[in-house]
Amino acid sequence: MGRRLVARFDVYRFNSRAAPLLLDVQSDILEGLASRVVVPLAPAAKVGKEELPRLKPRISIDGKDYIMMTTDIAALPVARLGAFVASLEESYQVEASNALDFLFYGF
Repeated sequence: MGRRLVARFDVYRFNSRAAPLLLDVQSDILEGLASRVVVPLAPAAKVGKEELPRLKPRISIDGKDYIMMTTDIAALPVARLGAFVASLEESYQVEASNALDFLFYGF
């Protein structure tokens, strides 16, 4: 069985204590590229004053709270993405999209 296709709003494991999860925010139209645009998800307990609800919303995954570190957006090779954890398309699509709009457009 091959690697699962990547999709926007999917969450993947990442080898980092500061941000153990990554949220894929790249359009599915660009799925054939070798890289994906991702936003780190940091454990809420470690974020402190960084939590800004509109720019950095709180996201719950498997009973644990994370903060979407929108200002730390980056591109990574698909091969660096860890195991699939969850899809946030139905549960947090609006919050994630609003955070990205606020980052890029200021509203």
